[in-house]
Amino acid sequence: MIPNLRFRTVVLGLAFTGSLAAAAETAPKIVKDVTFLTPDRAEKLDLYLPAPPAPGRSSPAVVWIHGGGWTGGEKGEVRGTEICTTLAKAGYVAVSINYMLGENSWPQDLLDCKNAVRFLRAHAAEYRIAPDRIGVAGGSAGGHLSLMVGLTTGRKEFEPNAPYPGVSSAVRCIINMYGITDLVTKDQVDAKGERTATRKLMARSKQAFGAVTDGDDVLRLASPIHYVTKATPPVLTFHGRADLTVDFSQAENLIAVLTQLGVEHEEVFLDGVGHAFNWEKSGDTPLPRDLRPTALEFLAKHLGEPR
Repeated sequence: MIPNLRFRTVVLGLAFTGSLAAAAETAPKIVKDVTFLTPDRAEKLDLYLPAPPAPGRSSPAVVWIHGGGWTGGEKGEVRGTEICTTLAKAGYVAVSINYMLGENSWPQDLLDCKNAVRFLRAHAAEYRIAPDRIGVAGGSAGGHLSLMVGLTTGRKEFEPNAPYPGVSSAVRCIINMYGITDLVTKDQVDAKGERTATRKLMARSKQAFGAVTDGDDVLRLASPIHYVTKATPPVLTFHGRADLTVDFSQAENLIAVLTQLGVEHEEVFLDGVGHAFNWEKSGDTPLPRDLRPTALEFLAKHLGEPR
């Protein structure tokens, strides 16, 4: 047992202590299709603005990264819209972003995500953002990219050159929703979500990284689990135990490394829940528990209270 670890595992079935009472009822102001990359890029972001903070105060901010296997998806997805709306009602500035997709999109997709963080810092005064209180979150491929954003700060090969030179892409915390943490060890699962010990990455996903086989070096270089250090920001993981798309061991293996290095982390594992859920539902089915209190408590703890 490693002493003095900073982590908390949230087990399904325990009564949650979070509250949504602090979330504002006023609908956020949404500004769509904001340019945040270089002028030649078509990808945009949607900005979700909370009620203005008190005079002299600034709001924390969160970047949301959509999923889609690095080859599909877009910023207006239902999941991202619902999560960003929840964040803005709670007092956070939130952005849902598009990023490069498709064949050989790596590592430009990661650079695009980091530029979203830089955009928030570069426009902190305009949108009344606290530039030192920014987090990142994402689901599936977006979970993978959110981890890479938070784990590779300052690595030259993973930092964009434009359009915000000299602006930091560092984040204070990460929310990883069922993201792949090790592209090399991704397993196939059976109909119940149990691992089959057969390594398998979808062909279109390999193409996004420019990989030919499941063991190509680029897949290891693009795997978040290899970038965890003692300085890694706190991580909150949500994962369903019946996930048929991303094997549950991806979460378990990341948590083992975070634990070993003493990185602060929390996790919620949902029995009987599959892939691509939001903070309240999986498709049209309510989750066994509402994840909003856990997510908002985690963000408030690491970004500071939004109001």
